[in-house]
Amino acid sequence: MTMTAEPTDDLLRQPVPFLSSVMPIEPQWIDYNGHLNMAYYNVLFDRAIDELWLKLGIGPGYMKARQHSTFTAECHVRYVREIHLDDPAQVSVLVVAADDKRIHTFKELRHATEGWLSATSENMTLHMDMTARKVAPFPPDIRARVQALADAHRPVPRPEGIGRSIGMPSRK
Repeated sequence: MTMTAEPTDDLLRQPVPFLSSVMPIEPQWIDYNGHLNMAYYNVLFDRAIDELWLKLGIGPGYMKARQHSTFTAECHVRYVREIHLDDPAQVSVLVVAADDKRIHTFKELRHATEGWLSATSENMTLHMDMTARKVAPFPPDIRARVQALADAHRPVPRPEGIGRSIGMPSRK
């Protein structure tokens, strides 16, 4: 998968939420329990967000040309159902919210042909000025694209799991 494409003008004609390409589970990602190792769920989520970032114009070319990029500040992954070697995977990405410096996303990893949910990942992404290595506002053109995408995603019903915290159940 190459990550050098320019931003596309058809971003708002994409499915809502955004759907990644179908991705195979690679054999070396299977652990001794016979399923996808937890680390590689994040690889699949990351590959999906890279596809979306390319369409927004904030992929590797953006870093090279404009010395800006994105960093993940926080991530909450839930493992819902095992996924295995021969299962095709696809990730949907919902832009929950965005502002001048951040994008809040919620991703669902599903079996690409059967549709069942395998895992979710909720993330807060920060826009970075790479020359200063500090959080910085999006440039106006990128901010407009991010906001247009957030606006397109706003009417989508919010999936179960957004905003969950982790903790032990309380005893009565």
